[in-house]
Amino acid sequence: MVLMARVYNFSAGPSMLPESVLRRAAAEMLDYEGSGQSVMEMSHRSKTYDAIIKSCEALLREVMEIPDNYKVLFLQGGASSQFAMVPMNLMTGSGKADFVITGQWATKAYKEAARYGEAKAVASSKDETFSYIPKLDPATFTPDADYFHICMNNTIYGTLFHELPQTGNVPLVADVSSCILSEPIDVSRFGVLYAGAQKNMAPAGLTVVIIREDLIGKAMEITPTMFNYQTHADNDSMFNTPPCYSIYMCKLVLEWIKNEIGGLQNMKKINEKKAAILYDFLDRSKVFRGTVVKEDRSLMNVPFVTGDEELDARFVKEAAAAGFVNLKGHRSVGGMRASIYNAMPIEGVEKLVAFMEEFEKTV
Repeated sequence: MVLMARVYNFSAGPSMLPESVLRRAAAEMLDYEGSGQSVMEMSHRSKTYDAIIKSCEALLREVMEIPDNYKVLFLQGGASSQFAMVPMNLMTGSGKADFVITGQWATKAYKEAARYGEAKAVASSKDETFSYIPKLDPATFTPDADYFHICMNNTIYGTLFHELPQTGNVPLVADVSSCILSEPIDVSRFGVLYAGAQKNMAPAGLTVVIIREDLIGKAMEITPTMFNYQTHADNDSMFNTPPCYSIYMCKLVLEWIKNEIGGLQNMKKINEKKAAILYDFLDRSKVFRGTVVKEDRSLMNVPFVTGDEELDARFVKEAAAAGFVNLKGHRSVGGMRASIYNAMPIEGVEKLVAFMEEFEKTV
């Protein structure tokens, strides 16, 4: 059997996981802490698993500094399920909500919410292919909206809200799928945070919702039992079988952030360093260029192009052969995208830039 060396995986999700986490999971695969069984096969009602899910929640609360008046829910269905769950649970006062349209996922959240109430797009960056975060005018906000929705980091287009909207008493709701755990977040600024785990937290299958307690218990009459936040809050995410293994892996990732990285402040410093290496190269390159305005650049997702589709395709192919995989941009954008989530080591970005410099010489 030929053992292949691990590649540098720049996938937007599912994305690479920390190597030390994978090694620990491998070591515990057949026998988790003397239980004689894998986490994959144990009952979610067992004392052993109960300790895992409680530990995961406690670690998330500690690492993110989540206030006590917020519930942490471990759900399924991806962040896309929240496009319906949020309006079904929150759009029950005035029946109105505001949205900032900054990409494909923000658009989907807006369109889904419009099925349940009055959804208003207060700003959009569609006019420039979502290459910037639009400037917001609070005068355009709906004063009695039930919530105000943003997609904080836009995975496809590589933009990030570096400053949050000032929404007053209107709860701010954010899809943080591709930036959660990448830097500290002031949770108290939000009514709801939600994230698919498959970028910075765990393998696919887990969806995390962090919701202020006063926003629970207001669901529409038509809301399915499984889509009611109250259902999951009352049952400590155990109303039905949770995504057990993803939650276990999330626990390991949180332990890695806490113990090996030293918390989210350190994580942010590492991510800023990685992003600077790549952006600095793109800004001086004669072949490659970034597609996002500088002030709105993401730390996690870096789209770039050559301006020539054939050259883009050649680069993606040659990069993959050299061990830099999943660099092809999203089908709606084209070009390339390097997703440099928490688990991507600095050396991975340094080696990618070195490869890009060599490629440039052949053009």
